[in-house]
Amino acid sequence: MSPQPPSVHMIEVSNASKTFGNVVAVSDVTFQLNAGVTALLGPNGAGKSTLFRMLCGLTTPTTGTVKVLGRDARNDTPVRGEIGLSPQQDALFDRLTAYEFVEIAAKTHGVDNPKEATNHALELVDLDTVTEKSVGAFSKGMRQRVKLAAALVNDPLILILDEPLSGLDPVQRNRMIELFHNLGGQGKCVLISSHILDEVARIGSHVLVIAQGRLAASGDYRDLRTLMEDQPHVIQVNTNGPRELGAALLKEEIIDGVTIEDGKLTMTTSKVEAFGRSIAPIAKELDVSLTEVIPMDDDLESVFRYLIEGS
Repeated sequence: MSPQPPSVHMIEVSNASKTFGNVVAVSDVTFQLNAGVTALLGPNGAGKSTLFRMLCGLTTPTTGTVKVLGRDARNDTPVRGEIGLSPQQDALFDRLTAYEFVEIAAKTHGVDNPKEATNHALELVDLDTVTEKSVGAFSKGMRQRVKLAAALVNDPLILILDEPLSGLDPVQRNRMIELFHNLGGQGKCVLISSHILDEVARIGSHVLVIAQGRLAASGDYRDLRTLMEDQPHVIQVNTNGPRELGAALLKEEIIDGVTIEDGKLTMTTSKVEAFGRSIAPIAKELDVSLTEVIPMDDDLESVFRYLIEGS
């Protein structure tokens, strides 16, 4: 591994834009990253994958610059050896075993001891017991981990991981998040994309939010949550006593407003925690049943909408 010059950011993106004809995929994005774990938060089509392709040297920015370890990965072949990419696309060779697939990645990178590196990478992602099984017979979560092993096999300084937790079961999700934190603690720069807000809090406290191709926000995850604190939440409740329940919640000043349509309550509240504590006891006291309680705007799209409209 090449040493990182102390004055150079591990990743530096400066006013980078990427257009395809009249379509703007990435628009004037600027940020710097160093060792640690960063989550890139964005919905499908926000520009995450295009940004990752620029970082890995797979495409060039239309304007601006994208540098990895102070160099241009598009034109600097050696620096590409310091990058490990796990793409979102499920592009595996199904006839190969897990071992064969990762070993090909090791040999492609010119790793000194490809067999040892392959075994180590598969062990890191908990696939060392299924090395001879064809990846075509793997579950989606196992296929994700094969891609991750291939990204790790050359021990890169930079890890670009596009939706790596998709399809993993809860146990493996916890194990991979622990692995990401360990890698960041070892001095690697780990950039992980996700479109799931709750997942981001566990990936890392530092977050980049990308929406419609531009950087909508960046900073500590808790700061991003704070941006939403003064926004009322919209919650839908399915119940057999909508009028009674809505009236009781209004009387207790737990909700700010309510509408009823087709037996469903749609409520706004600025007291989410109080709502969560109170709705079941109040329903029980009224002798009405709750069949569903659905947050309608606690998703990523709502965060983006707030960030965009408030900017």
